[in-house]
Amino acid sequence: MAHRSLAGGDHLAARDILPVRAAREIRMKIRDYRAVDSIEIADLFHDSVHSLGGEGFSAEQLEAWAPTPPDYSHWRERLAIKMPYVAERDGMILGFIELEDDGHIDCFYTHKDFQRRGIGSALYDHLLNQADARGIRELHVEASAIARPFFERQGFRLEKTNRLERRGQILTNFSMRLTRRI
Repeated sequence: MAHRSLAGGDHLAARDILPVRAAREIRMKIRDYRAVDSIEIADLFHDSVHSLGGEGFSAEQLEAWAPTPPDYSHWRERLAIKMPYVAERDGMILGFIELEDDGHIDCFYTHKDFQRRGIGSALYDHLLNQADARGIRELHVEASAIARPFFERQGFRLEKTNRLERRGQILTNFSMRLTRRI
């Protein structure tokens, strides 16, 4: 699998930082992941998942999905491989999304305090531009029940419902696919 690397490890060229104006006047830039982001992203993931308590998930399911405390070593290693795109405003990470070479969208999360404000849409638009640049025509995802409507609005079609066991809990997600013209 090919990975993007950043010159000098943590430096971005000006062309790699895209200013974005999203819904409700959230101004942000979307950039490539940097190693210094790993703890903040792990915390964002954990807090975002645990904010779903009233969304049809039990406390046990949320803990199985995102254990407390986050395993920062695991996240540092994972993110170094996945190299997500990161939405940032004033040095604060607002969300992230991952695109693998085969078109798989893995993690896609926004900060619990900034959801439904256009950040996910901006990240997804950036991912589409990157997919085009990389010649990726087909995208696929295993979406949670919360994320499924977002992907349906983008034209993804349901392929199957998955039930998986994680840390003794059964979680459901949805395999979805989108074939694009590029």
